[in-house]
Amino acid sequence: MVASPLTAMNGERAVVFFFVFRVLSSLPLSLLPHALSLSLLSVFSLFVEIRADGCLSLFKTRPGASSGIMLGAVTLPTMMLSKLIQLSRAFSLQQIEIGELEHMTMQFWAASACCCGVLIFLSILMWRASYNKNPHFSCSVWDAKFSLSCVILFSVVCCISLATISHTGFNTALKLLWLLCHGFAAVKLIQHLLNTFPCCASIGEALLLTSGLVLYFGDMLACTISKVCRLLVSPELVSIRYGIKRSEIGIIIQGVLLGLLIFSAVFKFVIHLWEYFWRADNSESRQNKEIRRSLIFFASLGFNMIVVAPSWMMIVLDFDVHPILWIFQFVLSEPLKRLSLCIYWLGLIYASVLRFYNISKNSKIERILLRKYYHLLAVSMFLPALIYQPKFLDLAFGAALAVFLVLEIIRVWRIWPLGQLVHQFMSAFTDHRDSDILIVSHFSLLLGCALPIWMSSGFNDRPLIPFAGILSLGIGDTMASMVGHKYGVLRWSKTGKKTIEGTAAGIVSVLAACSVLLPLLASTGYILTQHWFPLLIAVTTSGLLEAYTAQLDNAFIPLVFYSLLCL
Repeated sequence: MVASPLTAMNGERAVVFFFVFRVLSSLPLSLLPHALSLSLLSVFSLFVEIRADGCLSLFKTRPGASSGIMLGAVTLPTMMLSKLIQLSRAFSLQQIEIGELEHMTMQFWAASACCCGVLIFLSILMWRASYNKNPHFSCSVWDAKFSLSCVILFSVVCCISLATISHTGFNTALKLLWLLCHGFAAVKLIQHLLNTFPCCASIGEALLLTSGLVLYFGDMLACTISKVCRLLVSPELVSIRYGIKRSEIGIIIQGVLLGLLIFSAVFKFVIHLWEYFWRADNSESRQNKEIRRSLIFFASLGFNMIVVAPSWMMIVLDFDVHPILWIFQFVLSEPLKRLSLCIYWLGLIYASVLRFYNISKNSKIERILLRKYYHLLAVSMFLPALIYQPKFLDLAFGAALAVFLVLEIIRVWRIWPLGQLVHQFMSAFTDHRDSDILIVSHFSLLLGCALPIWMSSGFNDRPLIPFAGILSLGIGDTMASMVGHKYGVLRWSKTGKKTIEGTAAGIVSVLAACSVLLPLLASTGYILTQHWFPLLIAVTTSGLLEAYTAQLDNAFIPLVFYSLLCL
């Protein structure tokens, strides 16, 4: 039975619809096909989410969370469209070249293809489940027709849009094939994630992660292919041109993540071979096996980080020196500022972690409230660096992400001698949204602060955009939780814990922080173009999303806030 629009519309879906509508209402006429495609994607995702609520669980998702399919499906494409709106303004002012605009257009369609592919996959799974449960289920035929109509219309709009930026029909066909590969890769990856890490994420959270990973590594692959073609063939004969001019820091971060991805696959393969050939040897003690396994781990990690990843970096971008030496040169180019910042960060992290770890073991303070102090720690760490050393902060975020990934790999695989120690330490800061299989909260907080900063590189006519993650998570989300926990009485819903008082405190605190931050940015040379009414809409929308969503707010709220600030 299909729910009526009024009964199907809950608070989270209403906020998501308003978020999409706000972005669509800011589009120029040149982006009309993109608006139509995002509208189709929103309606299709709502339809799939409603059907998923009435269907048997197809995957073991995070307990206590809704499916979040609509929010997960529209967040990344809407963010790309907001960035495209910003770049359209820059192109009209002749601040960027057409290549950068075309690159972002392909990123938008790639993100949309990833989400649309996963929605098609979920629709097929639910249609088969409904048919197997009741072969005479008449609604399943209507479901199939509606889904097919959305997919066909989306494909037609996509073809028309790509034809306008392609010079030949062959070029258009290549781009469509590239988008089809994105959709197929997203489907395979989300299946792998949900089956390998059960009960760790909702479908919407897995969809956001999947589309982000496919988009990011697809961009790396396309950039590599373009560079290799130019190296193998005379540049005058090669018409392949992909992407934009990339910074050394961006390439280094991509290379490190690529190295860790290759390392994980290679290490798993080597361990399986080792266990296959040496499993008959039972005379070796367990400790010796763990030591040998640990040596293989650290040796392969070092080889990938020193040889494999830098080799890719030097192929894609012409480094004059080894990328590791480039990092040292970059840090020492302003030694007083950057080394002082490192010392400040290390001292703050050591004091805070030691203090909060002892509190978490001996105190009865709720974990979710205790972890909000880390949000405040993020503000004190990242805000000064973002104002005075933004490029160095870009590099520091990449280094922190790499360290987090290595520590999580050590924890999951229990690598001797650090595996158990890291697991015990990280478990002190988990809550109901984490599991023993995978701890994601620290990743979501780091990426929530870092992604708006990374995305705002290049042209930026909205000075608050890089601060989207710090403001929404470090200030807004923290104040909402603290005030709501201590003073909250009026709840948004009967079953939820979020309160109106907490939401109001979060919105007011972000607006107050913006009123202080904008004059400070003006004093450092920023040209202020941020108007207060759009800012109020952005802050209120992200605050309401925090109040209504059951998803991992660290992942979604910064991206929604960033998207609205771009307008």
